[in-house]
Amino acid sequence: MSFTTLGLSDALVQGILATGYTAPTEIQSRAIPLAVQGQDLIGLAQTGTGKTAAFVLPVLHKLSLAEPPQPRHVRALILTPTRELATQIEVSIKNYGRFMKLFSATIYGGVDMFRQISLLRRGFDIVIATPGRLIDHLNRRTIDLSKVETLVLDEADRMLDMGFVNDVKKIIALLPEARQTLLFSATMSHGIKTLTASVQRSPKLVQVGEERKPADSVTQKFYKVEQDQKTALLFHILDTVEMDSVLVFSRTKHGADKIQHRLEQRGVKAVAIHSNRTQSQRERALKGFRQKHYKVLVATDIAARGIDIEGISHVINYDTPNFAEDYVHRIGRTGRAAATGDAITFVARDEYKHFRRIAEFIGKRLQLENYPNFSGSETADLLKEEGISRFKPDDDKSERQHRHRRSEHERQRPSNSFKTHEGKKNGTEQTHSKRTERFGKQSEKPSRDSAQKRRDSKRDFKSNDFKSNGSKGSDFKRRDLSKRKAGSNGEYTLRKSETTWKKLLSDEEAYEKVQRKSGRD
Repeated sequence: MSFTTLGLSDALVQGILATGYTAPTEIQSRAIPLAVQGQDLIGLAQTGTGKTAAFVLPVLHKLSLAEPPQPRHVRALILTPTRELATQIEVSIKNYGRFMKLFSATIYGGVDMFRQISLLRRGFDIVIATPGRLIDHLNRRTIDLSKVETLVLDEADRMLDMGFVNDVKKIIALLPEARQTLLFSATMSHGIKTLTASVQRSPKLVQVGEERKPADSVTQKFYKVEQDQKTALLFHILDTVEMDSVLVFSRTKHGADKIQHRLEQRGVKAVAIHSNRTQSQRERALKGFRQKHYKVLVATDIAARGIDIEGISHVINYDTPNFAEDYVHRIGRTGRAAATGDAITFVARDEYKHFRRIAEFIGKRLQLENYPNFSGSETADLLKEEGISRFKPDDDKSERQHRHRRSEHERQRPSNSFKTHEGKKNGTEQTHSKRTERFGKQSEKPSRDSAQKRRDSKRDFKSNDFKSNGSKGSDFKRRDLSKRKAGSNGEYTLRKSETTWKKLLSDEEAYEKVQRKSGRD
């Protein structure tokens, strides 16, 4: 089957062929004809099967049938959970619609709001947006969705997982009821079923492959490794296995930065991408990885959906994902479009439970094995050779606990309570002697004379400081005289009483200066 048999316009088919595609995938060949007929659609397919083109092509075809209105307004809205997905969809629209006079814009967070507002004033046919930023524009009334003809919900299950369900419902409530709604997802959860029942009209279901099964083109391997040996195993794999483009997944942003830093110390060109990076940094990282400037891209699960880069040969899960669904989407970054790929997962002792969940989720018996020709005893020597300190989270934690207990112990003091029972008098004296021997003799309460000396020295310091001509005296003068407030007769009086000032400033000459400054002389 070719794209010419799907009922698409000639200009659109010409743009498809110009991108290098000659035959549609299964999800495209089954979904596009139904969408072209104007029916609501639910598309379920594995990651990397071509779902983006399955809804982009029908949208472009429908918009090309009529002349664009003047001024232009939003006729198609595509909602997606992440910025990377929004950018990827816009690139697909521009590639497929290169011979069509249609304009598209992306709206997502992390960039200047006012620049987006000025951009929207030009008028666009298609808007690709993340729910959060689109809600901001709707609250500012900088975008009008009253004439939307087609709504697309891409990666709907991910949007619900990220907590966008209420935002999506608010957006849909502002759209015309007479519209076409296309929903695409990798899984069909209970939340998706509830959402489709409220936003679609008699939708057609198109499902390709098993819902929870990764693509057959991806080879999966799971290796047992201690937590502090993962970096050494990563180095060993990069040194011994021929790899072209490697995508490494970390569970945390801090972990992604640490892996990137260690790889750079090793001499491997690597770059990290996560939610703490600005949009420009993320775009530069993806562009450099796509153009082979970097061999390794280290990412968090934010990139598990939205990275559509051809030629990723290996996906390495440095940390076993907590959720089995994330595992399926992680390894879906390789083996795309019928290509082959390898997925390697490091499993530490505390991650065995996540490994069992993955096996149950995909319904396959997985084998957990040791990596061949890799010994854990090599870890310390390898990291020492590379100048990298061995990471021991358990040792660091025990050391912090030990310091905390030691500080608590040092803050202890003997109790001031006394035991009045005569039978325990000897025990009390013995306990007190032990405490004295252990902590040392407690200092006696300072006498009244010593306390009076401290007050006198403090008073002398203030008096001398006030009389001095240096900067400190000037600052003291300005600070105290600023406490004056205006009276009913327009004159300034000091807030403190004369008695207080006399106590603070025993020096008569300094006190007279204050009186003259306050207008009392």
